[in-house]
Amino acid sequence: MPRGTFIAIEGIDGAGKRTQFQLLRAALAQRGLSLFCISFPRYDSFFGRLVARYLNGEFGSLAEVDPHFSALLYAGDRLEAKGELEAALAEGRVVLADRYIGSNLAHQGARVPASHREEFLSWLRQLEFAIYALPSEDLVLYLRLPAEQAQQLIARKQQRGYTQLRRDLHEANLEHLRTAAEIYDALAREPNWVQVECFDPVHQTLRSPEAIHQDVLAAVDARLFHAARAQKP
Repeated sequence: MPRGTFIAIEGIDGAGKRTQFQLLRAALAQRGLSLFCISFPRYDSFFGRLVARYLNGEFGSLAEVDPHFSALLYAGDRLEAKGELEAALAEGRVVLADRYIGSNLAHQGARVPASHREEFLSWLRQLEFAIYALPSEDLVLYLRLPAEQAQQLIARKQQRGYTQLRRDLHEANLEHLRTAAEIYDALAREPNWVQVECFDPVHQTLRSPEAIHQDVLAAVDARLFHAARAQKP
């Protein structure tokens, strides 16, 4: 059986990943595709519970926590899910992930001085893709949103189960969000990434979830399913 398709949705906090994840899941299910859906971090897993404590500031401020330590927590959560991901892909299913390795690269890379960032990102790629041998994405959908707009949207979020804070450790730091967005912009140059704009700079407004979804669906069709059909004899 051919390997399934792995799609991940990425973007800084507040970019609307959960909304687009749900819309894409519904659209793919309507087509009759067999789906395996997952969101990272999983706050009920062994490592996910530690991620929640980190985001709540229990291990210290962003400046006090070594990014290697926090990166290991996020990667460990994915390692716990590795068997499920591989099984779903082996069954030929579409794996849809709300956040994946790109989130670790962007958010933990943002906490490293620029002079050491490439070294850190290389270390983190080796950890997740080589040492943990996590499956790679066929398509990464990057929801691009300026950090200022993202932080405004974060403030409107309903209370989340993993934190009592209005904004967690990452969300509360605007400079962190800006740097993470810059790293995401660089990651989006990878051939398996597609950038989807969530903000209209001309009118200085957010694009509607429906308009963004149409771009997401078009990217999925163009980069994956149209290409797969073209390869059939």
